[in-house]
Amino acid sequence: MQKEDTNTMRAVRGLEHSDSSVRLRVALAIGTSPDPRFVDKLIERCAVEPEFLVRDMLTWALTRHSAAMTVPRLIDELRPERAPQARSQALHTLSKIGDRQAWPSITRALLTDADDEVARTAWRTAVVLVPEGEEPELAGVLATQLGRGERELQLSLSRALIGLGEAIMPTLRAATTGASSDVRAHAIATERLSRDPNAGFDVAIEEAKRIVALGTSSKEG
Repeated sequence: MQKEDTNTMRAVRGLEHSDSSVRLRVALAIGTSPDPRFVDKLIERCAVEPEFLVRDMLTWALTRHSAAMTVPRLIDELRPERAPQARSQALHTLSKIGDRQAWPSITRALLTDADDEVARTAWRTAVVLVPEGEEPELAGVLATQLGRGERELQLSLSRALIGLGEAIMPTLRAATTGASSDVRAHAIATERLSRDPNAGFDVAIEEAKRIVALGTSSKEG
């Protein structure tokens, strides 16, 4: 037992090592040989780990553990008082686990979070976890974010909406007549991308802006 405890402590220290390659190897080792004793430490490290590749390995290691153990702990990380990275990484991990018991925790507050990365990750996670039949309601919430941010954020939202399939069409068409020109352009571009995924977002958004500037409908454009 003492040897096992020593190995556990060594792994825990390894997740905090100053060398990111060491942290990566330790996370890989934990995921390769899952142990419930590491779950809390993996989640704790997700909240502060600065390196993307290491965070991704931490998420992978968590997916190797029982969802019954990880999902409740990850849901607890979604509390508004938690740091943005803690929330966004917990959302990302929940999307990889894919357990729909987490769906009620993907709240409107998360989907409209002021932090772009939290909101972006919440959009992707919601599309993965949304129960059948609730896509139109989710589309309605996501549509409130149309026109938000710069290119990359808008592209993320478009992809999330398109991932909901035909359920988005009534919501998008309503948004094309909204008061904001940015919202209208983003809605038109998303609708076009849903019909022609190969069109490219930059082309679609520029064409949508032209349509809005001319005061024509997406069908006329």
